[in-house]
Amino acid sequence: MQIFFMLRWKGLLFVAMLLVGQLHGADWRSETVPEYDSLFQQTNGWIGADGDFAVTLTNGLTLWLFSDTFVGKVRDGRRTHATMINNSAAWQRGTHPTNARVEFFYGKSSDGKPAALITPADGKGWFWLFDGVTAHGKLFLFLAQIERTDDKSVFGFRQINTWLGEVSNPLAPPPQWNIAQKKIPFAQFSTGENRSFGSAVLATNGFVYIFGTCERKGAGKTMILARAPETGLGDFASWQFRVHDDWTTNAADMADLCSGMASEYSVSWLPALRRYVLICTENGLSEKIIARTAPQPWGPWSEATVVYRCPEAKWDKRIFCYAAKAHPMLAPAPDELIVTYAANSFDFAQVVNDARLYWPRFVRVKLPE
Repeated sequence: MQIFFMLRWKGLLFVAMLLVGQLHGADWRSETVPEYDSLFQQTNGWIGADGDFAVTLTNGLTLWLFSDTFVGKVRDGRRTHATMINNSAAWQRGTHPTNARVEFFYGKSSDGKPAALITPADGKGWFWLFDGVTAHGKLFLFLAQIERTDDKSVFGFRQINTWLGEVSNPLAPPPQWNIAQKKIPFAQFSTGENRSFGSAVLATNGFVYIFGTCERKGAGKTMILARAPETGLGDFASWQFRVHDDWTTNAADMADLCSGMASEYSVSWLPALRRYVLICTENGLSEKIIARTAPQPWGPWSEATVVYRCPEAKWDKRIFCYAAKAHPMLAPAPDELIVTYAANSFDFAQVVNDARLYWPRFVRVKLPE
């Protein structure tokens, strides 16, 4: 009997190892979700954005967080009477695209024109909205503070800070939020190294894991990771930082956990796999959306597998794709993830004149059989 159980255990272990190995080398199955695309492709008011982070507020109510946003009209396949604001939000009621409803929110200026939903407390630059999480009745948002540079291209900006927004009334319509802003002291932006937080957020086992990126001059972005108790996310003294095999209170000692990262990504638990899955755009700008898996939120991360190739990148050499991430609260099955990405152009006029661009694009990604 003992020998039987040993053989059975070894067999199960072999199957598990085989499955993980397959995920590292085989293509995952993927397909577009046009029903979700249609849900967000409005023709009046909110008419496109990037960023596309999603946060569960309550069962059946999802908060969407967007960065640069068009407000105006879509007519004959192009955007008209459009203005761009720096951020916006939406509520999605329901998780099935055929019967879900989406309501969009943004601010208004003193003269009634569209304006950003959230602006920096210190009056400098603007915010792009990164990931968020609810904890103990509050909503926490990671806010990337951006300013313009002399570069006249679509990349004429730089990040100067990361803030934590603490919303005390998260179920109120976003324009009515009571939000306190606190600058994250561990973020760093210098000529030699940029360190930011909020690229992805994961709440599990009593902790909030705060994923970020580190970018050194002449090198790409790497994954870095902090954590805080769910009860103490707003208390920076409670934050710890991942080194290779432990946690430390010294942010300067943080380890690079994964390379080839993007500014925005996701880390989520996939029940059917019983592993964490990282989804991102390869190296930040690429037609390739990649997945990695790990037994813990900090890794070790597997080799990357391409799960989808964004077709828009083939339309025109000016078009680029980015900002891929998964939204586990929308997944219809335990072996699936709903993933979004953005398609943009190096030519701003093309984004205005081609309304196929600059929306959340939805893809269903499933485990290989």
